[in-house]
Amino acid sequence: MQAKFNPLQVYINPSDIQFGMPGDSIVLYIVVTNQGDKSAVIDLYFVFDEGFQNLTGWSSSPRESLSLDPGQNSDEVKFEFQIAPDAFPGTYEYTLFVDSPLHYPQDTPLTFPNQIKVLQREQTAIRLNDPTFFIRPNTNPNKQLIFNFSEALQVEVIVDNPSDRVDHFRLTCPDLDDDWFTINYPTSGLEGQGLVSEVNALKLNPGSQGQILLKFHPPADTIAGSYSPTIRLYSENSPDLVLLDLVYIQIPTNYRLDIELNTILGQVSRSLGKYELSLANRGNIVRELILSLKNRDEEELYTYTFEPTEVRLIPSKSAIANLMVKPKPWWRRPWLGTGLVVNFQVNIKDQQSLPLPNTFPQGTLIWKPRPWWQFLLLILAILGLLGGIGFIILRILNPDPLRLESFEPNNSRITEGDEVALSWKIQHYKQLQKLVLTSKGSQPIQPITYDFSNGIPQSLGKSNANEIPPCQVEEKQELICSNVKTGVRTKGNYTFELQAIYRNGIQLFSRKDQVATKTTPVEIVEKEIARVINFQADKTQYTKGENILLSWTIDRPLLLAQIQLIGSADDGTSYSEPITYKFNQGNIADPKLQKLCTQQNQQLQCTNIPLPAFKAGKFAFEIKAFPNNGSPKNDSKKTESKIAILPKPFQIVSFTINGSQQPNLELNEGTTATLNWRVEGENIQVKLQPYGNNIPAVGSMKLPVNLAFPPQIALQVNDISGNQQPQQKGFAIKVIPKPEPTPIPPINPTPPNLPPNNPFKSPLP
Repeated sequence: MQAKFNPLQVYINPSDIQFGMPGDSIVLYIVVTNQGDKSAVIDLYFVFDEGFQNLTGWSSSPRESLSLDPGQNSDEVKFEFQIAPDAFPGTYEYTLFVDSPLHYPQDTPLTFPNQIKVLQREQTAIRLNDPTFFIRPNTNPNKQLIFNFSEALQVEVIVDNPSDRVDHFRLTCPDLDDDWFTINYPTSGLEGQGLVSEVNALKLNPGSQGQILLKFHPPADTIAGSYSPTIRLYSENSPDLVLLDLVYIQIPTNYRLDIELNTILGQVSRSLGKYELSLANRGNIVRELILSLKNRDEEELYTYTFEPTEVRLIPSKSAIANLMVKPKPWWRRPWLGTGLVVNFQVNIKDQQSLPLPNTFPQGTLIWKPRPWWQFLLLILAILGLLGGIGFIILRILNPDPLRLESFEPNNSRITEGDEVALSWKIQHYKQLQKLVLTSKGSQPIQPITYDFSNGIPQSLGKSNANEIPPCQVEEKQELICSNVKTGVRTKGNYTFELQAIYRNGIQLFSRKDQVATKTTPVEIVEKEIARVINFQADKTQYTKGENILLSWTIDRPLLLAQIQLIGSADDGTSYSEPITYKFNQGNIADPKLQKLCTQQNQQLQCTNIPLPAFKAGKFAFEIKAFPNNGSPKNDSKKTESKIAILPKPFQIVSFTINGSQQPNLELNEGTTATLNWRVEGENIQVKLQPYGNNIPAVGSMKLPVNLAFPPQIALQVNDISGNQQPQQKGFAIKVIPKPEPTPIPPINPTPPNLPPNNPFKSPLP
């Protein structure tokens, strides 16, 4: 592909990366040629980031405008980059733009990315044939590499050897410990064979370039922040040459702080509660923490002391602070019970406002009750006893009324065949006289009465050793009855009603019989069965001997027990015995059928299931899906149209007269004509004209040839069902009569010449 022509040609010197030290000036020369067919005004300017702006001190880009006629070269344009004296070593990027928006808008702007590498002052001045190196990716203080502790940070050190000698280069990081970095030199492939020792340098031929991999893996406890380790390259040929560069790395902050509160003495009478707070700095930043407690109760019933109250933790270090908690005031000490529980929470504040864990440890101090022998305890006990007796008498004289709290089925929607089971809960059931259960719906039940006059009836309370009784009594006179059977199984909608009739109470405060009633609906739905959604053949006409390809889709295949395929003719006769495919919990038992069926979205799709077409005629095929859940119903579907199975095409295999198949024959009178024929096919009628109908499909016949022999003999085959066109093969025959004998004239014999001595004479005629 030919490169696109550009009317502007730009020459930049130098065209690649430029080197300099802080305080140096770097010069860039540019020449522009107008190769177009019109005069143009051309602008030169730079685009750079904040780091480059800090390097050069430019607030905006310097610009130059050129006006060039066609074919004219510009004068050399000079741009000077003044590196700031305090610039940090690193690689800084900028882009030169050459733009002519008024005259060449389609071809400009042209962009030329370039770099300035700021060297360290300690580096030796680089001569023409001195080796150089640069780091990829390039970095500077404004473009740092982010380190991730989960993996090593890798950079590439690209080394150039412009000299005319083979040189070996070694890389070091003098600012870092050995566990900070790993240097990988390229291998030659001979190390594993024992021919070369371990590679510890980069070998470069004259004028070649190589690569050294440098991986940074700081220890886990390295303090977060920015690092700029020095990279030094040593040349074996020039050992005094100092080649330096910096890599700017940002190690992100990890604020993880593990806090744990351990209880040493948590139940006290007169002493102080003692706890131990363990702090572990799992991050990579120094933590300065202030320790305190926060109340978790409505009242603050304690004083505390931390020792120490301030903790300074460097990364990977731990500290322990002792906590003393004293309950107060003295009159709040309990007289009875398990003691006064004082809840508190550790509260930690970071002096540098660094993030802390979302939750802090919580602690509990139990202030034990006073001794039992104290006199006040006796008074409180007597008052409590009197109050309790009064309360009991009041409850006997005026008991709480019975309350039917809940009445509901185990399941408000069940499947036909499952039995409806009910549950209810009654408060203060001892007032209960009887329960009456009734229902309205498709199959109403006779009212069931449970008599509670002598306690819980046996039908609700009696059970076998391994069974849980339907009704059980919980605390506070609560009767809970679960899974009470009703005998209702038939599908339909029902409304069950439970009436709780109270027992009479004490006459003085007696209430007349009262009734608490609740109702609950239940729906019994028909059992789901597998449904045939689609059933079809790939075509409506087949030839005997082919395979009928059937396809079907069945919904809910997990409910399938088996599938039957049935075929029937118009007269009611069966095509064959039903073909059955069995299923086991939705899985096809027949391995051949498994390959042709798939299950997706609770549907079984079977495609091109072969059924041999072995009987001619028209048949309707039907598929039946039988369920596996005990339902007496099944689903079926027939093909939309009847399938015609045609007999195999018949043909006249051979028909000869005297072994000849020539359509025109000549036969001699008086001879015998032997006819042989062979016809293949089914449901056919074979005729031999003019000798009659219904001859065998294979046979022969001998006929005398005379002058009455028919001039044409034809073998005709007809399809009885009328689905195929008749076939015929015949002969045109010419009978050659016998030749008539020629009449013989009378003959007068001439006596032979006899010798004279012959005594006989010829007889006279």
